[in-house]
Amino acid sequence: MTADHTADGEGSALERLGRRLRLRRPFVRPLERATADNIVAAPTPLRPIDLTDDAEVSQVLDLSVRVGEVVLAAGTGVGDTSAQVRFIASTYGLDKCDIDVTFDAIRIWADRGPYLPPASDMRVVKYRSLDFTRLAAVDRLTRRIRTQVVPVENAHAALDEIVSARHPYPRWVSTAGWSLLAAAIAVLLGGGAILAAISFATTAVIDLVNRALHQLGLPFFFQNMVGGIIASVPAIALAAFSDQWRADAALIVAAGITVLLSGLQLVGSVQDAITGAPITAAARMLEVVMMTGGIVAGIGLALRVSTILGIEVPEIAANAGRDTEFLALKLSAGAVAAVAFAMACYAERRALFAAGLSGAGGTVAYLVVQDIGFGPVVASGAAATLIGMAGGLMARRALTPPLVVAAAGITPLLPGLKVYRGLYALLDDETLLGFGQILGAFGVGCALAAGVILGEWFDRLLSRRGTPRDFDPTYTSDR
Repeated sequence: MTADHTADGEGSALERLGRRLRLRRPFVRPLERATADNIVAAPTPLRPIDLTDDAEVSQVLDLSVRVGEVVLAAGTGVGDTSAQVRFIASTYGLDKCDIDVTFDAIRIWADRGPYLPPASDMRVVKYRSLDFTRLAAVDRLTRRIRTQVVPVENAHAALDEIVSARHPYPRWVSTAGWSLLAAAIAVLLGGGAILAAISFATTAVIDLVNRALHQLGLPFFFQNMVGGIIASVPAIALAAFSDQWRADAALIVAAGITVLLSGLQLVGSVQDAITGAPITAAARMLEVVMMTGGIVAGIGLALRVSTILGIEVPEIAANAGRDTEFLALKLSAGAVAAVAFAMACYAERRALFAAGLSGAGGTVAYLVVQDIGFGPVVASGAAATLIGMAGGLMARRALTPPLVVAAAGITPLLPGLKVYRGLYALLDDETLLGFGQILGAFGVGCALAAGVILGEWFDRLLSRRGTPRDFDPTYTSDR
């Protein structure tokens, strides 16, 4: 054998080895990503439907918009919601669809060719639900539809079961989650065990009262207003009867504000604005502003009444708890706050650990970046970017949509302190300082939302390079 033949043989062997390595399954299986991370193009239909059968086409369209309804109601952005709807329709053969998602409606039109009229469907989203278990269950159903060729009738039945299912744990556990969130925020801001316990009890009362008011049909604006009033009462009482706790009484109000803010869809509104859905972004942002206005109105009314009665609740320092002192305690508080928020929103148990890591990492990143010398807006954006990236990675392992981990991770960083300081300044006739603090709170909120979106973009970019673009039909995630 000559040298040339030997070289050719070695080259062929190396090429075959390279092909085997490229075909080998990567360490991270493609299905261990959220559905939205895998949707980069319309999939090849596994079971094309009969386009001439109006009933079958209508079933697919209805399934698509119902799935979109669940994810949109949970706070998912327009882009990801549209991708989810398109993915379902394309899987069953309706790959030529126009989808329009707005703040409270989903519309879909399917092109059936030149000789058939287009088919359409519409779904109005009449509720907003922070039910992360339902969101994760719909995400798994979407993967099943792709990997197991689920008939349309069976997919409808599975979706009916998901939507009508009871929460994974009792309602009092959710109330305890909100209360634990307030206690953790109080500790994160520098409060002690007694203030944390008062914040816990106050938030439990807020949740119980607002639940009763919701059953009576009171609009959410007034529910938030009532919540703001209740959050202020313990602080006013401490300021009136205890000089020892007077200086830290306002931490209870700041913790209550953070809890009330955590249920608002800030991330989705900013995501829509960034990704080219300005109408829906404006509607969501208006809702966030109005709900925040209700909180501010309730707290402002309570503080004004206390001033008339001669009781002054002191102002909180601008950097209360926002330093690296007692870092281990604050890291723990951030983790507990994120877990508590996820639990309050009925997240699955396997998602709680991922949420806790996200909250702890985001808290440390925020404190370190601010300690270096950056302002709260930059620190919030940097921490949220880390949360978005890490949240996507952890969400794959927990088989949980990234929105769950990201929303929980940024909760300890919400600007409840700035909202309180701005309101306090406005009530003290310091208009410029007050509006500056309110504007700063808005900037922090936008930085948190934008950072999460940027982090998720980085995560998706890396995952597309390291894994195939379509699902692996040989692997199932139901375990």
